Amino acid sequence: MNAFTLFALMALAIGIVVAYRVGAANARRSAMRSIPSHPVPPSNDDTNAPADARPAQSSPGAASPALLESLPQLQAFAEDRRMLFGELADARAETARYRQIVIDIEHNAPPPLLDAPGTPDDLKLIVGIGPVIERMLYQMGIGTYRQIAQWSERDIDEFDARLREFPGRIRRDAWVTQARALHASKYGSAP
Repeated sequence: MNAFTLFALMALAIGIVVAYRVGAANARRSAMRSIPSHPVPPSNDDTNAPADARPAQSSPGAASPALLESLPQLQAFAEDRRMLFGELADARAETARYRQIVIDIEHNAPPPLLDAPGTPDDLKLIVGIGPVIERMLYQMGIGTYRQIAQWSERDIDEFDARLREFPGRIRRDAWVTQARALHASKYGSAP
């Protein structure tokens, strides 16, 4: 990227910011113009005018009729705004939760529930199980070689159905046989 291109991009960014601020200021001004003002108290010159030609006098705390008419609409807008901010906060919390799950998968961290003294086995040592499948198995409650080594044909069918994205992988890669061998090598006994 040469200096001219960089300068052009900076000028464009500054122009966008300035245009946004000018537009926001114009919007505020037009909104202020549309809000009805309180009636002006009569001056001394209006005292001789006929009663119907004089402006209506209002008490100091009274609001104008136009403002009273717009009050329910303003309250509805405030409620909508409050509701939208609540939904935005919920969406941000959900996004943060998913982002943390992705970071944990990238760093091969065990799930929070299983991060205790009896930590789970590294299921990725079984050929055919990567970080994503390992995380899915942890979420299904499978965290040790012993659990996989003790699967029956019915269990294999059940977990194969639950791992829809990876059909047939359990039998194709012989997870049960590998889990038995890994358990025996790690713990020195048959599962």
